[in-house]
Amino acid sequence: MAEDKEMSTSVINGNDSLTGQIISTTIGGKNGEPKQTISYMAERVVGTGSFGIVFQAKCLETGEAVAIKKVLQDRRYKNRELQLMRVMDHPNVVTLKHCFFSTTSTDELFLNLVMEYVPESMYRVLKHYNNANQRIPIIYVKLYMYQIFRGLAYIHTVPGVCHRDLKPQNILVDPLSHQVKLCDFGSAKMLVKGEANISYICSRFYRAPELIFGATEYTTSIDIWSGGCVLAELLLGQPLFPGENAVDQLVHIIKVLGTPTREEVRCMNPNYNDFRFPQIKAHPWHKIFHKKMPPEAIDLASRLLQYSPSLRCTALEACAHPFFDDLREPNARLPNGRPFPPLFNFKQELSGASPELVNKLIPDHIKRQIGLQFVQSTGS
Repeated sequence: MAEDKEMSTSVINGNDSLTGQIISTTIGGKNGEPKQTISYMAERVVGTGSFGIVFQAKCLETGEAVAIKKVLQDRRYKNRELQLMRVMDHPNVVTLKHCFFSTTSTDELFLNLVMEYVPESMYRVLKHYNNANQRIPIIYVKLYMYQIFRGLAYIHTVPGVCHRDLKPQNILVDPLSHQVKLCDFGSAKMLVKGEANISYICSRFYRAPELIFGATEYTTSIDIWSGGCVLAELLLGQPLFPGENAVDQLVHIIKVLGTPTREEVRCMNPNYNDFRFPQIKAHPWHKIFHKKMPPEAIDLASRLLQYSPSLRCTALEACAHPFFDDLREPNARLPNGRPFPPLFNFKQELSGASPELVNKLIPDHIKRQIGLQFVQSTGS
């Protein structure tokens, strides 16, 4: 089936209930391609939010499971999420297959984004281990966090997108292959230097401190902070900064990182003047985690969770961190003996990286394979 990310112009008039409903749409028809009809049977709602709903559906022609995100569309504007998803193509980012409009009986217009279906989320994985009173095995923490940072490295550098709502609910996990994909780009935006952005963004437990300080000229390093919060949560089994409101959120952060200095506040938001905080010393990182925690895990958390946005490591630097060295071993495997999902099939995310960084990111055994493939493909 030809994957067509182009907008199909057909508007479907459907009844308003979902389950069991069959939605048919046309794809193709551009540049002399044949038109194809694709039908989806809505099976169950898998997520709801202020944006609309996400439901699992089955493509009747191929039997393939898909996720369809249905959002109310304002006829005056283009949908930003659609614009961004169309330009993204990476193993650690959920794939947009195509999209179509539908209307309801009251003539509301909905945009339907048809995406690959991934059965689990990191939120559910965490819940599963918590219910069993267990921690996620460290090999999975390494595998999941590495892929999260690889996905972030791609979106930050290639399309230049900041996710702005990274949290366990927006990270999908395939339970068989353990491949991880970032999803839900409903809050995402291409950040432009010098242009203001809203600071009321990102779910509370994962919000970077500069957002709490009302910064409007932030960078993609807000996603790095969120990534640090997700790492800590996978290691601890619970959120590191579970604030009940914005002020309480800051209190939780200060209890761990200590009171920010004036300079750190200036780095987060140069326009923030209301500086009155109790002076609290930083809590040593190694005391936050249990005694058996690998020191590399603690070191990575401390490099991600810094007040000054410019001091946080980049997503690609995070991938190269020693915490992930086990994944780069030649015989590294999943606990069940099966191979890891692809971790080194880098796309454009390496462009612009220093040779030292690239050297760290591509293990020797992969370099040898690539070298061999290169030699074979040139026919020598």
